[in-house]
Parts: sequence; C-alpha cells; structure tokens
Amino acid sequence: MMTETITPVTHDLGAFQVRRVLPSKARTMVGPFIFVDQFGPASLTGDGMGVRPHPHINLATVTWLFDGAIDHRDSLGSYATIRPGQVNLMTAGSGIVHSERSPRQELATNPGMFGMQTWLALPDGQEEIAPAFEAVTDLPLIEASGAKAWVIMGELWGAKAATTTYAHTIYAEILLDAGGTIPLDVSADERAVMLVNGDASVDGAPLTQYELAVLAPGKAMMLASQNGARVMLLGGEAFTSPRHVYWNFVSSRKERIEQAKEDWAAGRFPIVPGDTHEFIPLPDRANQASHPPKAD
Repeated sequence: MMTETITPVTHDLGAFQVRRVLPSKARTMVGPFIFVDQFGPASLTGDGMGVRPHPHINLATVTWLFDGAIDHRDSLGSYATIRPGQVNLMTAGSGIVHSERSPRQELATNPGMFGMQTWLALPDGQEEIAPAFEAVTDLPLIEASGAKAWVIMGELWGAKAATTTYAHTIYAEILLDAGGTIPLDVSADERAVMLVNGDASVDGAPLTQYELAVLAPGKAMMLASQNGARVMLLGGEAFTSPRHVYWNFVSSRKERIEQAKEDWAAGRFPIVPGDTHEFIPLPDRANQASHPPKAD
C-alpha cells in the first residue's frame, strides 16, 4: 500500500516555514520529481518573500499556490504574477536565471503565502534543451463524490492538462469534502501523496500531515477523508539513470554541475531583466538544493 513515508526537513524562515521532503536521505526522486517543497500557510509582513536571482540547469521548476501571489522574473525576459489556479512551469534546460518575490503593491495587505514548489529532472537526451517558460490557467477540474481535483500536469481521471511534460508526469491538487473520496491513478511507475491539511487516508491507512507517502505501484487505491482535506498527488516515469543535485543544479553528469558552478561564479549566466541589483552567490558547500524562499 505505502512503500515508505518521508518526513520533511523544516526550515523556519520567521514569516513562514518551508518543509522539504525531496530529495531526502531515504529517497531522491518519485517519478521525475526530484525536489518537493511545501511552504506556509502564513501572512507576510515587511518586504514579504524575496528570492534573489539564482541559476538552474537540466530541470524544470513548477510553482503552485493555494494562497498568495509571487512575481516571477527570468533571464528570458518572462514576467508573471503567480496566483492560485495558475501553474508556472520554468524549464531551465541548458541554463536559466530567475527570481521570485512578493508583489510589492500587495504587501500592505499582509498577503498570504501557501503553496508548493517542485522540480522535475529532465530526461536523458533532453537535459540541455532550450530554456522556456509558461503560465497555464486553463486546467482541468474534476468534481465527483465530494472531491475536487485540479490536474496540474499530465493526465488523470480522464482529463489532461495543457502544461508541458518532458517525461510521463502526474501532478494534482485534491480537495476532499467531509466524507469525500477519489480513486488514485495506477498508470504511473511511481506515485506519492502529501496531506497538506485536514485528514485523509489511502485505503484506510491514515496520512500524516506534510509527510510524503510513497504508494505501491500498479495498485488501484482510494483516497478518502472524514472531515475534509487538501492532498497533493505526484509521480510519473521512473528514471533509470541517476541524477545529481548540488544547490540549484540537477544533472545526470557531475561534470556538468561543476561547469554550472564555475559559470555562475564567473558571471557567465544571463541576467534577469528588471532584477539586476542583487543575486544569490554560489555557496561554499551544498550537498543538495538548499535555498528555501527568503522572508525579509
């Protein structure tokens, strides 16, 4: 039923907390997902969230909000304000730089901050594709048996999201009413669920808030709640070649990560138009992704 559960590492940033379940010592990936952060809920004060420009290679970032707003800028010249119901997919490929900040004009109202940020490793042969950005709002909504589910990526419950995928990927937010149920997809090589709030169980086995519960493959299962819940479902194609993670860099080749480190330290990555006055320096040591959003 559940092959393992992963307890998050929590970063307390003062204004809000970030809980990281992947990568972990026990497991690096679930399908293409190699990084999974859940942050908030919180009300922001002061300067809000301010993630300075920083680089990525050989991955795609996926940002999904339950509450709040984030201004995204990147070195392609993309600008988008992320809000609930919109998925932002930024494909780093051969290299990209971006920043994530609270919209300044909204800070006076103490806006919320609550959501998910995940990274997807790019498959072999596609790691060095051209960088790209997309914001998708027209996502399928499934409603049945006291449940609502937004298909963020991939195909679930007979509906397919328009969001680009590079490997087989499933990703969804599920809201369950009291007594609500929904079947869990069996097509993915690997899949997992995270209870964000409320109470929920899979085939009667209760989920623990913020833990990532990795599910047995190939078995039809039922997600249910007694009193209501929000649950994230994620997974997809199992990678057959390993991925290495250092700071914001993911690659199948360690030498590619070393090159990215040298390029960032030497200023060879492109700049982010409209956000050029500061950046995150290369850390002296980083065994894995290590930059939770900064609350100033």
